[in-house]
Amino acid sequence: MERRELQSPAANDPNETMEELNGPIAEWLAGIGWSKAHIDWTVKIIILAGIVLLSWGAAKLFRGLVVPALQRLSRSTKAAWDDHLFSDRVMRAAARLIPPLIWYILLAAAFYDMPQLLELLRKVCLIYLIVAVLLLVNVFLDTLHDIATEHETLRNRPLKGIYQMIKLLAFCVGAILIVSILIGRDATAILAGLGASAAIVMLIFRDSILGLVAGVQLSANDMLRPGDWITMEKYGADGYVTEVTLTTVKIQNFDKTITTIPPYALVSDSFQNWRGMRESGGRRIKRSLPVDATTVRFCTAEELAALRAKGLVVEEPEPIGQPIVNLHLFRDYVRHYLKQHPEVHPEMMQMVRMLQPTSEGLPVEVYCFSRCTEWVAYEALQSEIFDHLLAVLPEFGLRVFQRPSGSDLLKRGMDN
Repeated sequence: MERRELQSPAANDPNETMEELNGPIAEWLAGIGWSKAHIDWTVKIIILAGIVLLSWGAAKLFRGLVVPALQRLSRSTKAAWDDHLFSDRVMRAAARLIPPLIWYILLAAAFYDMPQLLELLRKVCLIYLIVAVLLLVNVFLDTLHDIATEHETLRNRPLKGIYQMIKLLAFCVGAILIVSILIGRDATAILAGLGASAAIVMLIFRDSILGLVAGVQLSANDMLRPGDWITMEKYGADGYVTEVTLTTVKIQNFDKTITTIPPYALVSDSFQNWRGMRESGGRRIKRSLPVDATTVRFCTAEELAALRAKGLVVEEPEPIGQPIVNLHLFRDYVRHYLKQHPEVHPEMMQMVRMLQPTSEGLPVEVYCFSRCTEWVAYEALQSEIFDHLLAVLPEFGLRVFQRPSGSDLLKRGMDN
């Protein structure tokens, strides 16, 4: 019993186990006449080739059997997110983890008697494994972004910057681990060294850190979404938000130029978001018509009768002991016209008011909302309304005010 207890540790020695595994291969090579001087390296090459073949076969088996089974299972469910998680892109990235794991475990079978080379090769495997994990994290976050873009609630959230920040942190951690493997030091010691140079790190990643904080604020407060129309005169931005990233917000202006703004500028400065206008279903029309003040007067009985005959008096004036003013009749007509117009929003404010008289005439302002919010249709409706008002204005004995031009002065001179 004592002899067996003394021999049991030797029997479990890994080196002796590897020699027992390599022995049959060496005997076979010697049996076929292989030179004894090259048998050791030949055995190592054969085992290494077997490891490579095994890792290739395992990855092939994973892609050929496991991946199709998972994809069939995901397609059988009603949810769409699992189709993205088990897509070919994600599965290919996951399959890259198999070779370095197998190599790291089985390399000792070939290089058990060369500890320094074995340690070097294992470091290479660990670095390869870290790179494969980082690529998987990158693909996984891209997949999460694709899932978010298809989700009704998350579609318009500026999440791309947050995903980019997570990627940046993951790659920083990966770089620290790779450096710790290469120099043979603990990763915590490297992190402690980086902590001493935190000011330099903050300076290097200033825009990224500010962009992350701003992105969280923009998302949490729902201040900005891709597809929003925003106006920011300070940066010359007037168009649609196309992309919100960690360091920039891209805006395609209406002249097709691209304006890039740092996210923290949108939090610290003021900008105008037109999303509320779109969601309300109405776009404001606020434009004034300058009336020549010298044409404002009381209407005679004959003029009132003529206006009634043309259907321009929509509300009969109440008798108050004095004639009605033509500008008052015109404002009543414009209110009725807006109320009856099919493209003017009936549930939003409609108002026709007279502003403070100026040297440029007497402004009569039209205030209402259109049913359409698209720019082209909105401008067409606004033009249609004021075309009609300009055409009907002389029927009330009114005239649009405008500064005399060269032709006006010439005509006056000829009349004199």
